[in-house]
Amino acid sequence: MQALRELPAVHRLLDDPAIAPYEALVGRDALREAIESELRHARGTHVVPAYAELVARIGGRIGALAAQSLLPVINGTGIILHTNLGRAPLAREALDAAREIGSGYSNLEYDVLEGARGSRYARVTSLLREASGAEDALVVNNCAAAVLLILDTFAKGLEVIVSRNQLVEIGGGFRLPDVLERSGATLVEVGATNKVYLRDFERALSPKTALMMRSHPSNYSIEGFVNDVDAGELVALGARAGVPVVEDLGSGALVDLGEYGLPRERTVRDAVAAGVALVAFSGDKLLGGPQAGIVVGAAPAIARLRSNPLLRALRVDKLTLAALAETLRLYRSRESRERIPLYAMLGASPDSLRARAGAYVAKIASARIVESEAFVGGGALPKHGFPSIAVALPGASSQRIAARLRAGKPALVARIDERGVLIDLRTIAPEQDALAIAAVEDALR
Repeated sequence: MQALRELPAVHRLLDDPAIAPYEALVGRDALREAIESELRHARGTHVVPAYAELVARIGGRIGALAAQSLLPVINGTGIILHTNLGRAPLAREALDAAREIGSGYSNLEYDVLEGARGSRYARVTSLLREASGAEDALVVNNCAAAVLLILDTFAKGLEVIVSRNQLVEIGGGFRLPDVLERSGATLVEVGATNKVYLRDFERALSPKTALMMRSHPSNYSIEGFVNDVDAGELVALGARAGVPVVEDLGSGALVDLGEYGLPRERTVRDAVAAGVALVAFSGDKLLGGPQAGIVVGAAPAIARLRSNPLLRALRVDKLTLAALAETLRLYRSRESRERIPLYAMLGASPDSLRARAGAYVAKIASARIVESEAFVGGGALPKHGFPSIAVALPGASSQRIAARLRAGKPALVARIDERGVLIDLRTIAPEQDALAIAAVEDALR
């Protein structure tokens, strides 16, 4: 029992230079609990570790706790819109706007000219109309919420016709049929998995049909013996039958990705120009802004969405609106658009990435420059990769090195193939290079 008395006091461990910095991250109560848990373990086993070993154990316990907090991560995977890593990084202008609006009061729901209550949705409406060519627009908290709001407003207790090849499942196991069911609408499936024709929609029309719906196959593609219905054809059928067409465009491209050497992705403006009544899309994918669900389309249809009481449960806050507005303003020219990190990454040439990789191999003895393949991610262009450059860390212990990189501060997430651990520079901002190099040096030390 004499040995147990040698265990250090809690206050000494709280003040230890190796432990004290964690207080700002996890809080003093959580820090104290981690220390006391490790001390209880020592008392329970009647084994008193050396002081340095005890500090290391407490550090590991706190590190595991800290990893559950929201932390910055360096993305070395080459997947630009990595869903698990937070999708689109925000432009500096968007961050500055959120900071300015969030640090004080704002005109969120106040008309400063009239001195009366205003609408939060008016703050980005004109910008979305400009970017999409639509008559009106509305913003909610994510794209699934946007689809739910449309269905609840227009199709509760009625039928919605959807092609079988567009009954998508998105991340987390959420499926379009489930969203339809929760909205109170009845799904009417038409066509076959690989082929659907306009006549399939015509046959499915009934007095109970509220909507015909298109859904972007964002995370898969069907090739070979296929046929699909063009949006314009469907809109024309809807006009004849008095049934509006709505579209879940998913990733929500506002510009032609062909400008960046990628296959053309259907844009929001394409859908609006085709006559689709309501188009829903995400703010944090190909738009490159904060998480949001955006609906653009015909003014009468948007007005009906605004009158739905469900909207209050789905509304966005002032920080999202501020960041979204500044992101949309950057679309007014290609030069300003490339200040959005998504487009800066898409526009980076392999030569510029190779030049940056040289700084890595100059400081990391075992590293070498290799060709890589990057992906847009976020449910866009699921099969199409494009050239990139990576720094390879070869060795027999790739899993261990990758784990040490993830456990670093900041964490660096890489990928592994037969060449070793690959750190793809396509998804690392140039200003993060020094941090990434230091993280690799620490992991290999």
